[in-house]
Amino acid sequence: MVYTLVRALALLALKVLCRLRVEGNEHVPEQGGVLLAANHVSYVDPVVVGCAVRRRLHYLAKEELFRRPAAGWFLRQLQAFPISRNQAEPSVLKRTLALLRLGEAVLVFPEGTRGDGRRLLRGKAGAGLLALRSGCPVVPIYHEGGTAVLPRGRAVPRPAPVRVRIGPPLRFPPAAGEEPHRYEAVSQEIMAAIARLQAGASLAPTRVPTESPSL
Repeated sequence: MVYTLVRALALLALKVLCRLRVEGNEHVPEQGGVLLAANHVSYVDPVVVGCAVRRRLHYLAKEELFRRPAAGWFLRQLQAFPISRNQAEPSVLKRTLALLRLGEAVLVFPEGTRGDGRRLLRGKAGAGLLALRSGCPVVPIYHEGGTAVLPRGRAVPRPAPVRVRIGPPLRFPPAAGEEPHRYEAVSQEIMAAIARLQAGASLAPTRVPTESPSL
């Protein structure tokens, strides 16, 4: 209930105040487990991606955001769950893989931290690990405008154009066992796909961009 209401209000705000434009929504599978991998520039990124795609999303957020009870409750209602940026947590990995195997859509940010909105950062191994362990398709997403909507140090969002480009799914053969050497390599392949979207690579099949997704 909370998720649906917040998404509807956020989508309305993005359409009216930020002139949200979305390309490539047809690349997001309508059902089945899928990993959505996006660049990270602002705290509004989960909202932007959650409004751009038509599927209900789960996503990981840094554990510091959950320390205040009210904020933690609200984030959990939005299907977020905490992750530590300083150490690997088997329980988080187990939960994420379980969601994917149940056919859910999970949003991750391979860079692991916010960039400056211009230069993409190197991907960390976590996204590659999830891709290989789950065997699910990985949909690369590039979005821009988040740094203008909510710059670092600012608490209140402001109007600014937002654009989202969604690329064709990437598929990686599932890992039979522990293959740490492949995790980072796959993460870099995912970041390379995001970089191609940033550079304006054409989307296939070609579709006319929509002004915004449907409510």
